[in-house]
Amino acid sequence: MIPVRDTIPCRYTPWVTWSLIAVNTALFAYSAMLPQKAQQILFHVYGLIPARYAFADPEAAGGFSLELYAPFITCMFLHGSWIHLLMNMWLLWIFGDNIEDRMGGVRFLAFYLFCGLVAGALQTYFSPFSLVPTIGASGAIAGVMGAFFFLYPYAQIVIWVFFLPLFVPVPAIGFLGIWVIIQMYKATTGLALGVAYADVAWWGHLGGFIAGMLVYRLFLWSERHPSRIGPAPSEG
Repeated sequence: MIPVRDTIPCRYTPWVTWSLIAVNTALFAYSAMLPQKAQQILFHVYGLIPARYAFADPEAAGGFSLELYAPFITCMFLHGSWIHLLMNMWLLWIFGDNIEDRMGGVRFLAFYLFCGLVAGALQTYFSPFSLVPTIGASGAIAGVMGAFFFLYPYAQIVIWVFFLPLFVPVPAIGFLGIWVIIQMYKATTGLALGVAYADVAWWGHLGGFIAGMLVYRLFLWSERHPSRIGPAPSEG
């Protein structure tokens, strides 16, 4: 099932959401044009490699090092394939505008980056010896989805059923609830078996979602009130 759209109207132009989509797309296009070796170097330098911190140089780990910790931010803007990019940007397109609508651009950007940082930290904690670069905006976007889960639980998410011309509206709480269950299953199954799912940062997804649920209220702008769910009633 693929989400197509939500039913929450926006009252303000989501400039930050659009800018994030543009920046991610531009950086992916740049990385895709690089020779394979150069692309691998890019991902290893700017992607988040957990083992880099497990085996960090004691001197560098003793204090803040921009070179050492920058990947916690830069990894959010790198993607490994068009499918990876499209899936993330599509989710950001659907859910990001409504959360930015409630927070305002600056607060939304801070919230987005914070959730991405928590996602990276949790993924590093549960896969401390992984040498695979973790890249993608999934953790930050999961935080946006976590905020949406609480702010608009009964908003309708129109989903497309695979291989069928069937579009079904479901409550956001149902769609996002199933999404969380899948992430938890993948993450905990891998942990129980002692096998990490290296292809997807499941713990990062959960970390971002949990961070979004816990802190979204701190970023809400009191002057921006909730959008109405569904059409406004007509006046006689």
